[in-house]
Order: sequence, then C-alpha cells, then structure tokens
Amino acid sequence: MPGYAYNLPATRCKVGSKLVNISGTVCDGCYALKGRYRFSNVKEALERRYQAAKNNPGWIYGMVYLIQATKHKEFRWHDAGDLIDLQHLLRIFEVCKLTPDVKHWLPTREAQILSNIDPRMVPDNLIIRLSATKVDGPAPKSWPWTSTVVTAEASCPAPKQDNQCKDCRACWDKEIQNVSYGKH
Repeated sequence: MPGYAYNLPATRCKVGSKLVNISGTVCDGCYALKGRYRFSNVKEALERRYQAAKNNPGWIYGMVYLIQATKHKEFRWHDAGDLIDLQHLLRIFEVCKLTPDVKHWLPTREAQILSNIDPRMVPDNLIIRLSATKVDGPAPKSWPWTSTVVTAEASCPAPKQDNQCKDCRACWDKEIQNVSYGKH
C-alpha cells in the first residue's frame, strides 16, 4: 500500500462473518483471520479500533489528525474488517471532508449499508468499492464502483510487482469502474 490504513476485527464483519463459512466466496480463507491477526495483542488493538469507531465522539478528529500526520496522499479504510453501520460510514465521510488533500479508498461487502445512501453523497476524495461475494463471480450491479476476485488474469498489478502497488492507484480512481484482484 502506498499509504496507511485503518483496520477492524474481521470477526465483526456482518456479511464477511457469514461468507467466511461458504466455500467459493471471497471471504473463504480470510487472510485477516490467520497469521499475525491471531496474536492477542493484535486482536486487542483491532477491538479498540472497533470500539473507538463505533462509540468515541472524538474519533473523527482523531482520525483526521492521524491521517494528516502521515503526510501520505492515499488512505485505505478497512484492510481488515468492514463498515459497522450507516453512522460509521457517515463518520468516514466527515473524515474525508476534513482531509481534502488525501484520496480515500473504502472496499466493502456491506451492500445493505450502501443501499441507504446515494453515490452522489460520497465525498469527491473517497471511492467506495462494493466487493463481489463469489470468486469469479460478477461485479455487484447496485453500486457504481466495484471490485472482484478472479482466478484468471486480474487487473491489479501488485502480484507482478513484489506485492506492491508501486505507481498504480486504480483502487482510488473513480474513472475505473471495477478492479479485479487475483485469488490469493
């Protein structure tokens, strides 16, 4: 990733916690339920972030401060975990509005939450990509920007670039309707 990210416990995902038990879905074998994510100190940190995002009235300004302090021009929401609820999404909108020089990317499988907003409500510096649920499945039709996971050739170049974005910013680009990632 070219910048920083904010993550939450994958165990708290509404849709993902169901998909993780279904073979052939993008959450089957979830990376955020393995490896270092299983360490107790990591689990505790993820849960603290979840509680702060859900309950802390100072969370918006804390996030703005942290994002601005990085001096990076790209930020990714939820490299693990997902949207908590509509209020969480609206708080992310406020963070984005208060960091206009940063491009934000939010991948999500929470179509139900997105169904409560009009895509024109999304701040200009935020792209929300609704993720397909099945590997090699179609992109969702209910949202203008999507992502898919494929077993064939993917549009994401990271696997061919030492698993780095390098100069690619497709995930943050609203001109690109769908980004496909290779199954890993």
